[in-house]
Amino acid sequence: MAEPVSKNHIVSALVENKPGVLNRVASLFRRRNFNINSLTVGRTHRPHISRMTITVDATRQDARRIQANLYKLINVIRVEVVSNEPHVSRDLALIKVRSDDADSRNQLTELCERFPARIVDIGPKVAIVEITAQEDLVQAFINAVEPIGIVEMVRTGVVAMGRGVRILDTDYEPAVPQPSGSIQHVY
Repeated sequence: MAEPVSKNHIVSALVENKPGVLNRVASLFRRRNFNINSLTVGRTHRPHISRMTITVDATRQDARRIQANLYKLINVIRVEVVSNEPHVSRDLALIKVRSDDADSRNQLTELCERFPARIVDIGPKVAIVEITAQEDLVQAFINAVEPIGIVEMVRTGVVAMGRGVRILDTDYEPAVPQPSGSIQHVY
């Protein structure tokens, strides 16, 4: 029987927007010995819900197992393996590149014209370039600017959303604690 092929899988989870949730999710991956390639977390249009997008190198079977294990965590509301369906994914990188001569500035400008990148800040010695695209295109741009001289770089990690009517949302509302008994005032 052939060994299952590993690839990057994107898992999106709707979680309660509470302290400690990120730690519990990261601990789950650590215990299962999965390496997280990227992890992004942000609020949704519902203030009590955050969305985690986790990119992990795993087989298709492992991605389903990760989904099942995430559901066991108390603050997890909904989980989808987004990479199994048509989706749109993006990664953002800010890259500080050496630009202390005309040649490096020209090379950088040409690369920005070939990729979905733009120079957002330029000084006498360095320029900051922003690129937002699919992860592989961001990596190709990074490889292309490397010979010019990367001074500093930061990436957000992948965010993804199902295409069309594939909607990852919930009607979940946090439970509101009910008062226990009547309150008596003592004077």
